[in-house]
Amino acid sequence: MTLKKTLQIISIALFVPLESTLAGADSIIVQSSTSTKNSGLYDHILPIVKEETGITVNVVAVGTGQAIKNAQRCDGDVLLVHAKSSEEKFVAQGYGVKRSDLMYNDFIIVGPNNDPAGIHGSKNVSKSLSVIATQRALFVSRGDDSGTHKAELRLWQASGADPAGASGSWYLETGSGMGATLNIAVGMGAYAMTDRSTWMKFGNKGDFKIHVEGDSRLFNQYGVILVNPTKCPNVKTAAGQRFIDWLLSDRGQISIGSYQVNGNQLFFPNAK
Repeated sequence: MTLKKTLQIISIALFVPLESTLAGADSIIVQSSTSTKNSGLYDHILPIVKEETGITVNVVAVGTGQAIKNAQRCDGDVLLVHAKSSEEKFVAQGYGVKRSDLMYNDFIIVGPNNDPAGIHGSKNVSKSLSVIATQRALFVSRGDDSGTHKAELRLWQASGADPAGASGSWYLETGSGMGATLNIAVGMGAYAMTDRSTWMKFGNKGDFKIHVEGDSRLFNQYGVILVNPTKCPNVKTAAGQRFIDWLLSDRGQISIGSYQVNGNQLFFPNAK
């Protein structure tokens, strides 16, 4: 036997077990909204997931719209976002196996303490947005097709105001995530809509405070979906479904509900 042939055999013997080990590793990719990551929820639950299921979860945190596009391109095993109609369309088009409610929080409108539009304490989000538009008070939007942006656009439509026509004047679109958008809003003294969990975790509040909250239309539902292996053959179906089952289980729901920041619960589990 030649030296070259011997080395080839040794190389194959060393490589095959390593390849097998990697192929069998329980690691999945979750395409996720930024709010769940910015809030610190994953830092809280993923170590528990690893300990109890053996699954390593790698999170790609982008806006909901981008997360859905990534999943449609088969770049991920599980989708965890917050735009129910878009999620249902994702499933209806065959990209997802099944959508399940997971948890909820709510949206709020924050702004500078001096409240230039005079909306503080309002529980009517449509009226508040209408006043902001009438007063031409600065408002910073994510403008990124995220779940928060989609919800904001629905609320503007309900208010009867058309911020698109004011783009670049009093209505400013960042095309960025929630944290960056809040930083810009604080820097400019502008109003912004955010999910409450991101706001609670956000460190650069300056003199900002919550001005509008409590309207039922500010309800913010999160859902979880296994990417369909029929569309995406490389999906790690078993591990992905095991992760989803854990999230929806009593243990997962209790873990989600137990996450707090400064004594405040950030997400409220509501799996059915």
